[in-house]
Amino acid sequence: MTVTSQTAADSRPDGVPARTLVLSAGTFAVGTDAFVVAGVLPEIGRDLHVGVDAAGQLVTVFAIAYAVLSPLAATATGTWPRRRVLLLALALLTVGNAATALVPDYGWALATRVLAAAGAAMFTPTAGATAAALVAPAHRARALSYVTVGLVASTALGVPIGTLLGTVMSWRGTMWFAAALAAVAAVCVAVLLPAVPAPPAVSLRQRLAPLADRRVTLLLLTTVTMFLGIYLLQNYISVVFHTATGDSGRTLALLLFASGCAGTAGNLITGAWADRFGARRVITGVAVTLAADLALLPFLGTTLAGAIAVVIVYGFTAWGVMVPQQHQLIAVAPSAAALVVSLNASAIYLAVSLAGAIGGLWLRFADAASVAWLAAAFVAAGLAVSELAHRAARRR
Repeated sequence: MTVTSQTAADSRPDGVPARTLVLSAGTFAVGTDAFVVAGVLPEIGRDLHVGVDAAGQLVTVFAIAYAVLSPLAATATGTWPRRRVLLLALALLTVGNAATALVPDYGWALATRVLAAAGAAMFTPTAGATAAALVAPAHRARALSYVTVGLVASTALGVPIGTLLGTVMSWRGTMWFAAALAAVAAVCVAVLLPAVPAPPAVSLRQRLAPLADRRVTLLLLTTVTMFLGIYLLQNYISVVFHTATGDSGRTLALLLFASGCAGTAGNLITGAWADRFGARRVITGVAVTLAADLALLPFLGTTLAGAIAVVIVYGFTAWGVMVPQQHQLIAVAPSAAALVVSLNASAIYLAVSLAGAIGGLWLRFADAASVAWLAAAFVAAGLAVSELAHRAARRR
């Protein structure tokens, strides 16, 4: 049975096949794996006998590997059927997390994070391209948002649960949880996802060709700069809110849950706002609000009530940037939509890696709460670059 005939029967009212949602299970596993380490940094540091700043480099290594491997993996597997690529990616993610749960020391932990990142780097862009292939062109943006919402929802459920497990059991239990999610997602993809043939072969040079467009380059720089600020808080949230949580893993899990729920809502709501008001206006509004929220965090985030309020605003605005930013990229390069979305994913993980490194260095010389001010500065800088990108687009 062809993809078209398969998906016609199980389409949702919005034109997106219900089976497309199975890809959200995979991005949920990827997101949990990528973000859950931030919630157990103190536990990892104590067990592996390193500081929190060094433990934070596990996030950095994962993100660097993702950013570098994503275009390489897409090129190497470009002629494979999509389901085979997705299953291999989830297998690598499962094995990588299981290996992290078993590591004897810090060096091996870094190595296993690279293996897990290889699976994540292979899965997310392929999932987006697969979702686009399963729908008519008029519904591709909505299909992409369904894939993205799995990533965002992981911050609301997967990360808090993993953080709580790290408190009740150990951080190794957290990694076993991440491995189990990837394994379950693999079963779902194998059983429920229809066969999708390989797309036309695209070389690495062709994948990087959109970078020659100044508008695309500026928008990707916007992603890197703004998400650097976003992940400065996300990566070090356990130490930034140390006063409010009292170093309690359960309280931190509550904050992560509140932030993730707000982020899931922000991802869905701002996507609709972008269709109605334009992506530029939405990005400007949420970025200004996010920068103000981060600037006020050291004053408001010292109590549990204040911290909850801060993370709700943070979650909504931080994750509310993602879909409008993708819309802007697709608008300036509609013929290369899949490629620019893949490059944007690499840009996000480059930001994650830079946030881990810069945040770790910052913590050596400044107190944890001041990380929020640094994050606010990067968000503001990202908004400035976004305006440059808008002006460059108007000249075309």
